[in-house]
Amino acid sequence: MPTARIMLIDNEAGLCRMMEAVLRDQGYQVKAYTNPVQAVADFTDGAFDLVVTDIKMPGMDGLQLLQEIRKTGSKADVIMVTAYGEVESYLKAMSLGAAEYINKPIRIKELKRIVHKVLSERKARPGV
Repeated sequence: MPTARIMLIDNEAGLCRMMEAVLRDQGYQVKAYTNPVQAVADFTDGAFDLVVTDIKMPGMDGLQLLQEIRKTGSKADVIMVTAYGEVESYLKAMSLGAAEYINKPIRIKELKRIVHKVLSERKARPGV
C-alpha cells in the first residue's frame, strides 16, 4: 500500500520541523511549509491525502487555507491545529469539513494518534 502523503503548514518553523520529523519517522511522505500562501499555490488535488495546518498564520489563516483546498474539489482530509482553542474557529473548521482539531501545545503521542486515526478512517471510506 502506498505511503500517505501529508502537507504540513505552520508558520512556527521549529514546530513545523518537529512535526515533520515525527510524521516522517512514522513512515509518511511529508511536504512542510511555513508559508500558507505558498502551500496553497503548490496544492494540487490528489497530491496529498492529509493536510495538517495551523489556524493562526500571517498572510492566510488555516480556515481560509481549508476553503481554498476545498475549492479545488480535493477530498484530502484536514487536521486543524491551534493555540487558541476558540469554539467559533472549531465550529467553522468543522463546518468547512475539517476532520480533526488539535490544540497546542502539541503532544507528539496525540499527533501520531490523530493522524493515524484520520488516515485509517480515510482508507475505510469508499472512493477515496
